[in-house]
Amino acid sequence: MESSGWRVVKKQIMPSSVVAAMKYIEPASTLRITYTSGNVYDYKGVPPEVFEEMKVAASKGTFLNYRIKGKYRYKRVK
Repeated sequence: MESSGWRVVKKQIMPSSVVAAMKYIEPASTLRITYTSGNVYDYKGVPPEVFEEMKVAASKGTFLNYRIKGKYRYKRVK
């Protein structure tokens, strides 16, 4: 865990054509997704176990589409 409170899966280990990086902040239950396009979104209220499932998902983009999008509030950050 970094000092900022974010647990980070770094871009260089992200095998995805959609997701460049993802971060999770436990106190706020927020999943931050950086897309390969450069857009950044925060998904609010995501349980830590969902983040853990996404980390090991074979396809990050498919997981995001079926398990995150449309199920959690989001805000575009960048």
